[in-house]
Order: sequence, then C-alpha cells, then structure tokens
Amino acid sequence: MKEIGIGVIGYGFIGRVHTLSYLNIPFFYEPLGSRLKLIGVCSSKLKNAQRGIAQAGFGFATDDYKDILDNKDIELVSICTPNYLHKDIVIDAIKADKSIYCEKPLARDLDEAQDMLKAYKNSKKTVQMAFEYRFQPAIMRAKQLVEKGFLGKPLSARIAYLHSGYIDPERPLSWRLDSSASGGGAIYDLGSHIIDLVRYLLGDFKRISAKFDTFFKKRPAGDGSLKQVDVEVDDVAFSMFELENGLTGTMEASRIATGTNDEIRLEIHGDKGSLKFNSMQPNYLYVYDVRDKDTPIGGDRGYKALETVQRYPLPALGFPGPKFSVGWLRYNIASTYDFVKNAIDGKRSEPDIFSGYKVQEVMEAARLSDAKGIWIDLPVNKKG
Repeated sequence: MKEIGIGVIGYGFIGRVHTLSYLNIPFFYEPLGSRLKLIGVCSSKLKNAQRGIAQAGFGFATDDYKDILDNKDIELVSICTPNYLHKDIVIDAIKADKSIYCEKPLARDLDEAQDMLKAYKNSKKTVQMAFEYRFQPAIMRAKQLVEKGFLGKPLSARIAYLHSGYIDPERPLSWRLDSSASGGGAIYDLGSHIIDLVRYLLGDFKRISAKFDTFFKKRPAGDGSLKQVDVEVDDVAFSMFELENGLTGTMEASRIATGTNDEIRLEIHGDKGSLKFNSMQPNYLYVYDVRDKDTPIGGDRGYKALETVQRYPLPALGFPGPKFSVGWLRYNIASTYDFVKNAIDGKRSEPDIFSGYKVQEVMEAARLSDAKGIWIDLPVNKKG
C-alpha cells in the first residue's frame, strides 16, 4: 500500500487537532487505498515540535518550516501557524508542489490574499481551507435542503459566533490580540467561519455595513512584567449585510459574549420554510415548513428536530455509530478526510483558496465599513 507523507507546520492547539484528525481517519472512513504517515512536524518552539514525536509518532521535528517543504516524502502539508505566517508558507508550499490544508483566515489582509490566490492559480495540487463547520452533519443537511428549495425564496438570516474567553481583562496579549500578527480580532478569528457558512449555504455577499468595538483597550504584555499594552483588534464585530440573491441579514462575531463557550447560532428564513441551528446542540437541525397544515389547533406546524447526529454519508464507516452524539473533533476529522481524499484523487477542492479569498474580501469590506461608517459594496479590490 502506498504511503502518503504528511507534514504539520505549527504545533499549537490547532496543529494538534490536525494531527489527531489524520490519525483518526482510518477509524472513521473507508480505506483510502493509501496509508497516511506522519513524517515531519514544525514549530517555532522546537520543544513543541518534539512533543509531536512523542504524542503522534512524527518522524522528525524542526523549527524551520522549509525542512518540511524540502522533504520529498511529504506530499500533504497542514498549515496551522499564526495568520502572519500564512502567506509565505502557502506560496512556498505551492512552489514545492505540495497539497495544502490551510487554517483560517487565509491572510492578514486582502493584499496578502490576492498574492496567495495568484500563486494558487499556478498550482495543480489540492489547496484547501480548514472551514470545518461545513462538515457538521446538521450544516450538511441544511445545504441539501437549501439546494432543493425547501426555503422557497430566501428572505433573511441572522448568524453569530460567540466566545467569552477574552472577557477577563487580565488575559495577556497574544498574537491573536496583535493586529500585526493576526490582522484582526473577532472578525478574523470567528467571523471568518460564519462568513464562509453564509456563502456556503446562501451565496455571495453584495454589500455590508459593520461596527467593531474594543472594550478592553489595554491588556498585560504577557512577558512577566506589569506593563499594559494597547489592544488594536476588535473584541466584537457587528454587521448587516445583503447577498446577491437579495437576502438581508445580521452577523455578530464576539470573543466577549459572557456565558457562551463555542456557540454558532444560525437562523435562515424563507417564504416557504426556515432553518435553525445552534452548535451547542449540534445533533439536530431545526426546520419549519409553512406547507404543513396549520389546522386544527396548529395542525402539524412548528419547528421539527431532524436527527442529524453522526449520520455522515458514505464513505463514512458509521463509527462509532450514527446514533451517538456528534462532537467538534468529528467535524475536523470529516474536513481533514475531505482534504486528503481530494489530494489523493488529484482534485481541486472546495473550500479552496478562492473561498478563503472571498471570506477575506468580506472581512476587508467590514473593516472599511467600520472605518468609514458607510455601507461597502462587494467585491473589494484594493489593487484596483
């Protein structure tokens, strides 16, 4: 059986998630016809990369990502670094003829994203974005229902991605709070996911109006001193938007939503039906159909819970079983499998770099709207 060599660049939290996903693919999916082999792991802190050898059995550890790209046995590369490193690593990986699985957001700004998109056009390999929420069974079912016209004419939507981890003012500065490293705050960290979900389910954005707020304007430097440093990225981003199909909606990305954990709230309303989903109750997609009889005494009208649970379509093996509660790591495994299968089959994938670019474009429009206090039309092209 042919071996497919894998390299992981960045071995923090999300790097470990990618690694765990690769290791678990054989348990959850039909044989790929190839054996996945974890060959190299890279981290700016070598001791973190060395931990990957102990935890997952990587063949070598390094603090130089070019050691991963120069290795001829590595065919697939996960890019799990902070945002400011994405551009150079993605472009270098394309030049090295690797298949690439890149974390969101694609880049720090639209200029970087345009350079990456240009390089992608010269690649014949799979270059896929890690928008794993597309691979929740409930979202997959929602996509099917939208495509078959369940909603009728889409009218309105509201979507939010809520965290509370930054509500503590003593949480020290990290790269996610440094605009030069991250590019943005909640709109990049969380908003990128829900912008992609809106595009995936409903289509492209036409225009957007946004308001960003930073409530904790200073935080500890995180270097062991008592120094307080300025925070330049958003804690919360609110927006109104209009899509090309005429749907209007609201969107919120917040890292200071007290009382939440990791919560995506989604509602879509059409003239024939509605869909509702909450990632903290991920086993069900709620659907409302106006074609149901409303008599007597309400008839059959009302939201119904579809049991999406772990009912992944083939070639999933149905492990540990379709009836068991689905979890966040399972979506990551499904997304990673999709990347690996596309790479083995030599397919251009979806979501690809173009999808990442379109999300970047919406985030850029939101940033411009917040700065200027006006609606911004899409597409946005800073290079003219």
